[in-house]
Order: sequence, then structure tokens, then C-alpha cells
Amino acid sequence: MTAAAPAIAPLGDRAVVIRLGDRIGDDVFARVQAVLGRLGGLHPAITDIVAGFTGVTVHYEPAALRGLAGEPPHAVLARMIAARLTGLDASPVARARTVEIPTCYEGELAPDLEVVAGHTGLSTGEIIARHSAPSYLVQMIGFTPGFPYLGGLDAKLATPRRAEPRTRVAAGSVGIGGEQTGIYAIATPGGWNIIGATPLSLFDPLRDPAALLRVGDRVRFVPIARDRYDAMTGR
Repeated sequence: MTAAAPAIAPLGDRAVVIRLGDRIGDDVFARVQAVLGRLGGLHPAITDIVAGFTGVTVHYEPAALRGLAGEPPHAVLARMIAARLTGLDASPVARARTVEIPTCYEGELAPDLEVVAGHTGLSTGEIIARHSAPSYLVQMIGFTPGFPYLGGLDAKLATPRRAEPRTRVAAGSVGIGGEQTGIYAIATPGGWNIIGATPLSLFDPLRDPAALLRVGDRVRFVPIARDRYDAMTGR
């Protein structure tokens, strides 16, 4: 369907933001992707286009934008963007590939599984079953290279981030942060509740492409036993 025209506002003096919603969801994700598809090659003044959960930020070189006398560069760019987005098709994005993520939810690989159980009132078995049931949508890659923010978490599993983040979370750790789930692609500090780990490498700078997942992919978590995890990691 054709949605209402998005709001476009300046963000500093070298960017404008296109606001497409006020919440995370598949419908807003579809609008973000539709906007990205429309903006390619819009103007040489554009230096970068960055997608977020609910909007798109367009960075530009002000000196390369000229409009009516006294018209600020952001207004010139906003007018061009609005014209390009006329009749924006916000139909749901067609599914791309589905990637299965083998995940072990056992022992020290899942240090916060009991914490999530205590918060949600669910057994650890129920948590694993509910976490591995959905087909998740990769809504954004960010925070660190290759880290996927996945939409579609069972609402009963929503658990606030840790009050005190860990100084190091191992690569491959699968976590819950609020109403989302995600996978740590590299070892990094982090505050998500770790409920499992995958032996897959989500980010390898020597691989092409470096990131295993991309925006628009579907992800399925497949529970595996610890011995299978150890075999896949070469332990």
C-alpha cells in the first residue's frame, strides 16, 4: 500500500533524518527498506545513507547543494527526497534467505538463562522452546560489526538488560535485551542477558562478505547439545 509521506527534518548541519515510525516493527522495517530503495543516486551531494530501526539518515555536503536564494541546504535536500518518495510503496518486504543458527543453551554458555527464568516466570525449557520457535527478522546490523538486531522475540521472553554490563561477552553469545534478541558477533562488553551461544562465526574480516547475516534475512535458532557445540568449535 502507499503510506503517508514521511516526515523529514534536519539533523545538525550535514544530515537530514527521514522519520518513518515511532516503534520497532515489521511494517516500519518495510518502510525503511522502501526508502532505501528509492534514494540511490538521488544527488552527488549525498555522502552516506544510514538505515535505523524507525528511520533513515541522509548525510550530505552542504556546499554541493544549491537552491533558491536564502534557502538552507537541508531544505533543498528535503525537497528532493520528498519528491523521490512520492507514492512510496510500503508493502511488506519479501522474505530473503533463512539462516539457521545452531545454538547451545547449556551451562556456562547460558549464564543468564536462570535470570530470564526468574524474570519471566518460565522454566528454562520453556525459554529455550519459545526462543527457538520464531523466524526472526534481521532489522539492523550495528553496535559492533556483524551484530544482528532481531525482531520477533516472543513477548513473554522480554527481559531488561543487565543493570551492570559485562566487560567482555564472548563472540557467538546469544542474548536478550528488552524486547529483542541478538548475537554478539565479536567479543565485546555488553549488557544483554546471555541465554546461549552459537559456534558459527558471525563476523570475519577475512571472509567475503565479512558478516554472516544481512538486513532482511530471516533467522532460526536451532537448539544443539553441548557435545555438538564443542565438536563444531573444535574443542
